[in-house]
Amino acid sequence: MITAFGSVDTAVSVMKLGADDFIEKPVDLKELLDRIRRIEQQVIIEEEAAEIALCLDNTPLPLRIIGDGPAMKKVLSLVRRIAPTEWTALIHGETGCGKELIARLIHLLSPRQNQPFIEVNCAAIPENLFESELFGHEKGAFTGASGQRKGRFELADKGVLFLDEIGELSMTVQAKLLRALQEKRIQRVGGNKLISADVRVLAATNRDLKQMVLEGRFREDLFYRINVLDVELPPLRHRREDIPELAKFFIQRYSPREMWFDADALATLLKYNFPGNVRELEHMIQRMTTLSRGPVLRTADLPVEVRFHKAADAGGSLSERLDAVEREMVVSALEKHQGIQTQAAASLGISERVLRYKMKKHGLQNPVR
Repeated sequence: MITAFGSVDTAVSVMKLGADDFIEKPVDLKELLDRIRRIEQQVIIEEEAAEIALCLDNTPLPLRIIGDGPAMKKVLSLVRRIAPTEWTALIHGETGCGKELIARLIHLLSPRQNQPFIEVNCAAIPENLFESELFGHEKGAFTGASGQRKGRFELADKGVLFLDEIGELSMTVQAKLLRALQEKRIQRVGGNKLISADVRVLAATNRDLKQMVLEGRFREDLFYRINVLDVELPPLRHRREDIPELAKFFIQRYSPREMWFDADALATLLKYNFPGNVRELEHMIQRMTTLSRGPVLRTADLPVEVRFHKAADAGGSLSERLDAVEREMVVSALEKHQGIQTQAAASLGISERVLRYKMKKHGLQNPVR
């Protein structure tokens, strides 16, 4: 909306009615064009994210990809453009933020969707077995090789090979992988025949591969080979707007009955930084839905580290914040020991008399609810 009446009330009103922007006269045409282009870009992102949402509704995945916030919509929009290509892609992000799911989504939206998706956890395979796992082996190639065996490259032929935690590979294995990627051919351990491998490679890591290249721990040529397309996943603390929907999904998935968070518990959850990301939230809700006696999940049902985080992040002076942490520790000990003060005091390393003093100080009654 362009107007000569630039009051705050007018701006608020028109934005509520659906305007994307509000510009006062006289209009700078260059600024107007820049704003229109930004809106156009946002419309494209929204449309691409909606396309993916429709595709996911019609195609089962091991886990729904939930992301209505701007951070995940940008990722999904990028995935929509990456998927139809044949280029290698590097997916990077913190542990537990869903790198494997994004790799599966790229495969699902690609022309190879009906072909195999073969995953290799690079951190889980010993170095002396990795070459055999990746390229296969011939009978008698080494002790225990009682027959011919296809490797992951062959199994992924015409499909996608997903190399998870690629930053864990040794330099020796990196060299062999690079050669396979460059030549698109492999050779089984103990064999002489070159075998064509038509695979699209997707890789994932939670490490800073650029820094590893500078430190000489990751091959520069391999880095540029796998990093043709780059997908960065935001940690959960950068997409807090998705936490309520994720929590609701996990409750429905793991609870045999209807359950929900009360307002205070959800507010506490939203303030927590989730170092373990979506996986940590999932496991947290698994525990809570299993152990909770009632249908309402309250702040007291949250893990200790989440409540302590709330106390530590609370405003106020140092003494006030320490008091908040102390109160949470006392509450947690009493809950853990069903209000038995002798056991709660022992777990805290204080006497029962000191515990009673601290309960009185913080206005706590027994049993704590």
